[in-house]
Amino acid sequence: MKLYPIEAGNFKLDGGAMFGVVPKVLWERSNPADQNNQIEMASRCLLIEDGARLILIDTGMGNKQNEKFFGHYNLWGSHSLDNSLEKAGFHRDDITDVFLTHLHFDHCGGAIVRSESGVLQPAFKNAFFWVHEAHWDWAIHPNLREKASFLKENILPLQESGQLKFIEGEGPLLTQNPLPFSVLLVSGHTEKQMLPVIEYRGKRIVFAADLIPTVGHLPIPYVMGYDTRPLLTLKEKSTFLEDAFQKETLLFLEHDPYHELISLKQTEKGIRMDDHYQLDSYFS
Repeated sequence: MKLYPIEAGNFKLDGGAMFGVVPKVLWERSNPADQNNQIEMASRCLLIEDGARLILIDTGMGNKQNEKFFGHYNLWGSHSLDNSLEKAGFHRDDITDVFLTHLHFDHCGGAIVRSESGVLQPAFKNAFFWVHEAHWDWAIHPNLREKASFLKENILPLQESGQLKFIEGEGPLLTQNPLPFSVLLVSGHTEKQMLPVIEYRGKRIVFAADLIPTVGHLPIPYVMGYDTRPLLTLKEKSTFLEDAFQKETLLFLEHDPYHELISLKQTEKGIRMDDHYQLDSYFS
């Protein structure tokens, strides 16, 4: 097995929305805001080469939306999914599996592209797309809170393509599934978000997705305003971080533009970042 970080682009989100009830004077110490109160975000995916399989975890938001849509998110930087795949030595047609932690547009938008004739189609023509079955039902019948994050143009074409596959189970840890890693289920952010738990070269790595989007979200009370069940997120974060610390787990951060891979330490204020690394250099 070999892992490759895949930078799919950068964007900005409102800092208040990203930290919920936490006062700005606290959260901007780790995530400074611009003049519009927006903080910098990454769309960092992970590519797993495992024998003949090439598995991409999440896809970023893609580029098929209109200028007005992207205007809300102030895209910045030069990263793109295709360029990052090429840098790793691959093409999107090489991907055999796309694992979607959940179906919010910034995690799955790149899974579907619009052809020159306007037809919506899978961006990875040779891949299966893996989604948790209960989350799929949650997404295609969206609640009012999440409706703006579940875009039908990102979701329904997956089913219409015939390439959609479901992962089943209540968890919290699914060790038996069709992929070469375990899956941790957490439901505070959205129903049945899936976090890959990867055993790699003697270390345990968790793709933290939206449970721990940035280093600034390590403190237990620092919960996103986007979370549908914030009290459940508090419980899930507490349990997760204690287990991660005890097992010397490395966290691969999807949304932190400046911290790719982090280790953890116990402090008098709780579990915090010990050090940060580039995945390639850590395992070189």
